[in-house]
Amino acid sequence: MKIENAKILILATDGFEQSELEVPREKLKEAGALVHVVGPKDRKDKKSITGWKDGNWGKPVDVDRELADASESFYDALVLPGGVINPDKLRANEEAVALIREFLNSGKPVAAICHGPWLLIEANGIRGRKATSYKSIKQDLINAGADWHDEAVVTDQGIITSRSPEDLVPFVAKIIEEVEEGKHDRAELAAA
Repeated sequence: MKIENAKILILATDGFEQSELEVPREKLKEAGALVHVVGPKDRKDKKSITGWKDGNWGKPVDVDRELADASESFYDALVLPGGVINPDKLRANEEAVALIREFLNSGKPVAAICHGPWLLIEANGIRGRKATSYKSIKQDLINAGADWHDEAVVTDQGIITSRSPEDLVPFVAKIIEEVEEGKHDRAELAAA
């Protein structure tokens, strides 16, 4: 599939790392993809979510679709920004975790950066896979069964992980590459 024909879901809530949502959103749109920011209903503002930047609240970003109205079948890939607050809130949201699990089971590309791989752990999608993350959650991934590598981007059967905002350029490039490669034949996840 050409990136120009792709539909990409970015799942986030209040507290996402500002650049880890905005850079992929803008670069994927520039490449021609349709990109929707999707958020759960339990957020402060019903029209937007607020980022986190340099230890303080950042700028709001409009939400294109509510989580309850988002379907894995409509999209070709999933992007999970980090920040500490965002993935910690989302991993406690059963609806968000179920959507992530649907993407993982579908074989479609799933990309998580920084603390975003916490969501892959929660969705039971990291065991036995090569991955990376922000250094402070390295042990969390290892304890969940990941083969952790200190590299800018690590990909295992269409599951893309990166360490931090410094890795955004290769992270986005790998998302585009994996979307164009298409679905991966991943073994279905065990029910969590």
